[in-house]
Amino acid sequence: MAWFKRKKQEETLPEKAPETPQRYEYGLSKSRKRFREGLLSLFGLGMKIDSGLLERIEAFLYESDLGTAVTELILDEIEKESRKKLLLNEADIRELMLRLFGEMFKDDELSIPLEQNQPCVVLVVGVNGAGKTTTIGKLASHYSASGKKVLIIAADTYRAAAIEQLDIWAQRAGVEIIKNLEAKNPSGIVYDGIQAGISRNADLILIDTAGRLHNKAHLMQELDKIRRVIAKVIPDAPHETLLVLDGSIGQNSLVQAREFSKVTPVSGLIVTKLDGTAKGGSMIAIRKELHIPVKFIGLGEKLGDLLPFSPAMFVNALFGGFEDRS
Repeated sequence: MAWFKRKKQEETLPEKAPETPQRYEYGLSKSRKRFREGLLSLFGLGMKIDSGLLERIEAFLYESDLGTAVTELILDEIEKESRKKLLLNEADIRELMLRLFGEMFKDDELSIPLEQNQPCVVLVVGVNGAGKTTTIGKLASHYSASGKKVLIIAADTYRAAAIEQLDIWAQRAGVEIIKNLEAKNPSGIVYDGIQAGISRNADLILIDTAGRLHNKAHLMQELDKIRRVIAKVIPDAPHETLLVLDGSIGQNSLVQAREFSKVTPVSGLIVTKLDGTAKGGSMIAIRKELHIPVKFIGLGEKLGDLLPFSPAMFVNALFGGFEDRS
């Protein structure tokens, strides 16, 4: 259990937190409180693993947005470990959950392949309201701050407000943007933008697309056209297709991820708004069912509040408070 060392919970967080683990703990405080208090409420002194306790645990796990697959996995492991007399108290069960979730995320590819591609083209998709536009601005800021030359392509031609908002974020991040408020053809904007990115020696090209529901066939056909246009310019692009999900909607985010993955290849997830919700468990359900890695999580509104996903920090922040028992 050395991977999950106890982190000291701070009472307050500075405006610019110096340590990423601290930001994880603070941002996921509502979800952590739900898990800790929820599990504690299930147990009394002299805990005994029986059918009644397992039913209470099952109900709690479903209420925590962990979904069917994760809930069944945890219950199976609890029964297995209890037969070996390895579960003596509530902390043992929480530590079992720490181990299971850590194993679930450990083999994921978390990085964006910038070094392998010049430029690296990232297509960003999602429904309206998930935070897609602001997420692109934060991604641009993250990579620009690390010394990468970033170009944004504003291809959401359905909403002039989205283009204007993206322009503001591009200014905040200090990166270039390709836009045309009069354009009606998103594929044309994407084609011109990628050509511009190549000529300007961009390291990373971020493409915003119209917020679309998975059941809108014409929008999904348009997304497929955008992918074909990208491939005409750079045959192996897009190098990533990132789906932005609103973490505050719990199991509904799993439904969105499942349906999107049916109609377009999704290589990674960005889960936003986790700081304002107690439904952080939905990320675990998505990972278990769809095997799509989480690349970034959003823990606030500022440019620096979009953080690269760390399984260790996430799991420890969600279930933290354990001594190292290795």
